[in-house]
Order: sequence, then C-alpha cells, then structure tokens
Amino acid sequence: MAFEARLEFVALDRSRTSDVEGLLPIEIGMFGGSGNYEATVIEDPLEITGSAPFGAPSDHLIVGRAKGRSFAFLARHARGHTIPPHLINYRANVWAMKALGVKRLISPAACGSLQPDKIKLGEFVVADQLFDRTFGRRKDTFFEGGPVAHVAFAEPFCPELRRVAVETAKELGYRVHDGGTYVCINGPRFSTAAESMFYHRQGFDVIGMTAYPEAVLAREAGICFVNISMPTDYDVHGEEHVTHEMVLQTMAKNIQRVRKLTFEMIDRIPEEAGCTCQTAMRGGLF
Repeated sequence: MAFEARLEFVALDRSRTSDVEGLLPIEIGMFGGSGNYEATVIEDPLEITGSAPFGAPSDHLIVGRAKGRSFAFLARHARGHTIPPHLINYRANVWAMKALGVKRLISPAACGSLQPDKIKLGEFVVADQLFDRTFGRRKDTFFEGGPVAHVAFAEPFCPELRRVAVETAKELGYRVHDGGTYVCINGPRFSTAAESMFYHRQGFDVIGMTAYPEAVLAREAGICFVNISMPTDYDVHGEEHVTHEMVLQTMAKNIQRVRKLTFEMIDRIPEEAGCTCQTAMRGGLF
C-alpha cells in the first residue's frame, strides 16, 4: 500500500464506542447518492464521526453489519442533499472509508442517459470506462506536498465488483448494461444542448457529476470501486430537458430497486480480492 489512513472515530452515543472498535476493520463501504441518504440495510447501526486530514466527510458515517459483513455507509451529498457535487470533499470521504479499513466500495448514483435508444430510465449501467470533464477543479489525489505518485488508471472501475454488480442485477431480473462510458461533468449545472450532443456523438453512455474523482481516489487508497449508474433522465435528448426535480422524482420511483441491488451484492463480494485494485500503487511512487 502507498499509505495508511488513520482517523480517530467517535460514536455519537459514547457508550457504544467499544462497539465501533469491535467492527473494525470494516470490509465494505457504500456512498449513497441522490435520493439514497439512509443506510436502511445495516443491522443495529452506529453513527460515528471523525475529522480527516483533508477536512470533514460529507456526513456522519453509519456502520454496522449487513448480511453478516461489516459495512459502512456515507451519504455523499449529506442527508438532506445539502452539498452539491462540485463542493463534495471527495478526499475526506474516501479517506474516512480507508481509515475504517474498507477494501470494497460500492457507489450507486443517478445519471443521465446519453444513448436513449438503448439505455432507458430506471435501468442500471455498470460502467467500465470514465471520461473526466471536471477540468481539474476537484482535488483528485492524496499526493500533494509529499511523495510524487502516478497511479495506473486504464481500468477505472474494479472488474471483480463490476461482475458482481452485473450478475446480481441479472439474477434480480433487472435490466442492466454491462459496460459503458460514464462522462463526469463538474456541475452543479447540467450540460448545454451542444455539450450533451457532443458526448452522445462520441458514443458515451451516461453522464453524471460524482464518479470522478471518487474512482481515482479509491484507486490511490487501494480500494476496489464500482459505480452503479441508474439513468433518471435523457439529458437533453427527450421532450423535456433534465432538471434536478426530474432526477429526484425518477430516483424516488426506483430507490427500492437500487437498495435491493446493492444489498444483494454484499454477500456475493469475495472476501479476498481477485483483482489488482488494492495493489495498484505498487511501483507508483517516485
């Protein structure tokens, strides 16, 4: 590993601090996206707080067990959706997961379909590629002011977790697209018609605002990361152009399917990784 993340966590119910310590290290983490702010799958949940070297995470973390596995949940935009995508402290969020010991990170998120003829609303897209259009406005590395590092990132999403997500979705009878390119824009505004048509003509599949830099920070931290996108709109390709209200309305109709998919994935994730995500930083330091 390139580094170890350390963080002192405190249970909001101080009498249960020892219960938190008994859960460590946490195996699996999840970032909850638009409309998915509560960790409903966790048994006997504990709410904890801590301050990372890069600032505070988006919200308190919820930890406990789900399907017999230790599990951590963090609302990416904070509960109540108070943090827009361009202001999320991505480094603090990933650092907090790393400090808990998380090795596998599930990241469901709302997105727009750039290919409405094949990717319909409410379906799932488990992307295998990422195109960054945030233009370097977000802090996307842990290596500043210290060692110089270059992480390999040709495959931005964990192939093992991708396989688990796709197979689980199929078993549940959900329509799922195995692979695709996720275009990450800076936000908070949506795309212009010209921008959206450009991405469409490039053959990109979905568009969102959060997969980058989550994916690369997870890679630097040695955490397997999978993005599970659910199209909530057709960006500018339908009769109605995308609005935030439209996104939340569609997500609300499908939130139980998102929760079901991520819950059923938990005990299908191998305890030992069969990928190279967790060792990606070997040889990456100068």
